Amino acid sequence: MEINVVTIITVFISLVVFRICYVVYWSSKPFRTKSTNSLSTLIILGSGGHTAEMLNLLSVLQENRLYPRYYIAAATDTMSLQKARVFEDSLADKRGSKTEETAQFMRIYRSREVGQSYVTSVGTTIYAVAHALLLMIKIKPQVILCNGPGTCIPLCAIAFFFKVLGIRWSSIFYVESIARVKRLSLSGIILYKLHMADQLFVQWPRLQRKYPRTQYVGRLM
Repeated sequence: MEINVVTIITVFISLVVFRICYVVYWSSKPFRTKSTNSLSTLIILGSGGHTAEMLNLLSVLQENRLYPRYYIAAATDTMSLQKARVFEDSLADKRGSKTEETAQFMRIYRSREVGQSYVTSVGTTIYAVAHALLLMIKIKPQVILCNGPGTCIPLCAIAFFFKVLGIRWSSIFYVESIARVKRLSLSGIILYKLHMADQLFVQWPRLQRKYPRTQYVGRLM
């Protein structure tokens, strides 16, 4: 008997939808781990205040649990990785160790530069996604921390795609900037609407009321 092509496609789509729903459901659950092992952590930095806020957040986290740490910033961002290295050097001095033992610093191509035309950005977006894919395969993060830079979107999208395919489960934690009082940033909206972030934290109660699936945690930075 000849198998109906429509039936095969329908079954395939149903399985994909089921898998996506499964991933979204479990991603929304609070992050728990009984293991005392360290967690490889990808930290996505951005220009302006993004990096300062992220480093302030890292300073109050258990750095002995979140390592090795992989810092990523846009290729055109000349300052963020320098600040991250200074931060890691200060931690290394306290431990009496070397920065290279717990942290690595990487650059990623941006999908679109400020002022770049949308036509030419098609090619750069494809290149940026391919580069992000290679980085994710290399790093294999268990935890992803981000707080708004556009460079986080391809990395988080690939992490979500890996979850759906069952390749690797990376927990994505997004902390919205303290500067966002009335509405989420574009990156925050994308991760929120597409259910890609495991936990999305906001620092203003009115934001939590507007986006009920976020978590209000008060001022962190």
